[in-house]
Amino acid sequence: MSVEHSLLGKDTNYPTEYQPDILFPISREQAREKYSHVEGIRQGKDWWHVFEISWLNAQGIPQVAIGRITLPATSENLIESKSLKLYFNSMNFTQFDSKDAFIATVEKDLSAAAKAPVSLDLYQVDDLAISQPKGLCIDNLQPERLENHPDSSLLKLDDSTLNDENQVEVELYSHLLRSNCPVTGQPDWGTVFIRYQGKKPCYQSILAYIISYRQHNGFHEQCVEQIYADIWQILQPEKLMVYATYTRRGGLDINPCRVSDLAWMPQPIRLARQ
Repeated sequence: MSVEHSLLGKDTNYPTEYQPDILFPISREQAREKYSHVEGIRQGKDWWHVFEISWLNAQGIPQVAIGRITLPATSENLIESKSLKLYFNSMNFTQFDSKDAFIATVEKDLSAAAKAPVSLDLYQVDDLAISQPKGLCIDNLQPERLENHPDSSLLKLDDSTLNDENQVEVELYSHLLRSNCPVTGQPDWGTVFIRYQGKKPCYQSILAYIISYRQHNGFHEQCVEQIYADIWQILQPEKLMVYATYTRRGGLDINPCRVSDLAWMPQPIRLARQ
């Protein structure tokens, strides 16, 4: 289904009755066409944190929780975020016999929309801890050139080690990732983590490349896959992981991760901006 037919960017009445058919799937394949051959592009997960979850227990008393949804990168579809928000709001006045019954219903509905197994973990509202980023922050470096739209030509290896056959393994991160929703134009902010093994990359060039997304229109998952694909094709590492933790909008944050080697799959985290 085309995103133009979704509820994104439109005035919407919030449903007060359980409405699973409000979920709006978007095929991943069209955005992946130009890098479908890239190793690992379908390997990883999308983690969603849902901060506005509520339902009624068997006695009619409201229950609240924070949810972490895990959507595999192999799924045929991603799920449009506004439809997911409306879906969870539609359950606010619905009774469930138990928390497990609520989880089972959500997992069934989201799996049907994504066309892949989707899981939901629930946390007490005070239990989802804030993590500190790990690795080398590259935000204070000075790039040689800046662009306002994604430009893979910015990426390059470290000039001082071009003739060095030794490999490095590094973990880098930047808080400067910014892109726009392709439908509403609203800005999306995030922290991007890159784990890399191969010939030493130029860190300034990676920062310049991340900054080049500032006026790019793309969904979170598509931006991460493009970053992953460009680094993989231009710098040609032996192993690669790209993981972005986006800030919350509408009670949701989206955290896509792609890896060339499943041994490099990180544990999901929540940062202070989320």
